[in-house]
Amino acid sequence: MILTGLIGWPVGHSRSPAMHNAAFRAAGIEGVYVLLPVRPDRVEDAMRGLRGLGFRGANVTVPHKQAVIPYLDELSETARAIGAVNTIVVSEEGRLLGDNTDATGFWRDLVEQGIETEALKEGGALALGAGGSARAVAYALASREIPTRILARRPEQARDLVHSLAPHLPPTSQLEPHPWADLERLAPAAKLIVNCTPVGMVPNIHATPWPDHLPFRPDQILYDLVYNPRQTRLMRQARAGGARASNGLGMLIHQGALAWEQWTGQPAPLEAMRRAVSDEKC
Repeated sequence: MILTGLIGWPVGHSRSPAMHNAAFRAAGIEGVYVLLPVRPDRVEDAMRGLRGLGFRGANVTVPHKQAVIPYLDELSETARAIGAVNTIVVSEEGRLLGDNTDATGFWRDLVEQGIETEALKEGGALALGAGGSARAVAYALASREIPTRILARRPEQARDLVHSLAPHLPPTSQLEPHPWADLERLAPAAKLIVNCTPVGMVPNIHATPWPDHLPFRPDQILYDLVYNPRQTRLMRQARAGGARASNGLGMLIHQGALAWEQWTGQPAPLEAMRRAVSDEKC
């Protein structure tokens, strides 16, 4: 039996159990993925529990993506660069290996949607927020030399993100921190706009990080990492301006598939995972 799960606080809203358990069934693997609510003061205990209970691995979500790092035995290059872990693999010897599949999951979804790298290099990207999700998005884009600007309401957070990622990026990459006040100046020129904040997520579905008076262009792409609700107010704003808009379900699926493959050593049944997520009510 392959035991896996999701560590976070809270975790009850997650779509991951439906997705991963569907993958186990489709692949004919005896496995289970469970929710593991872990209080912020019990993270170290949870890491010991993964070993003691015989888990093959786990996903990690907020607010523990950075908190787990001191208790891991090894980090992948990507996790070290981003400074956050969303996937843990428990080796046969009981070593805890930390990885981050968010960046690659995000990029794979862009590719699957047919979004071309050259178009992004020409127009650049704008990331709203400077938290853990923004770090993964920024790494995915800037490591491919797509000019990326980070906007944060706390400018020091954006500066810290850029400073910590810089040593892990190509010398020719362009990653810049900006205060939130620069949004109206920078937004019109960006090809890709990524909302890395939780603004607009259930239950605050009428909220948006985007000013109503700031229009989108028809040739722009809006990617909202929020996927509950399926269509956020920000997505509606983008579509009203003729822009292309998508939510974060694709990223969820691809980052989950990458983790599942590390736990099982088999190719992930993507279509089964996609159907499971689509069948879940958000």
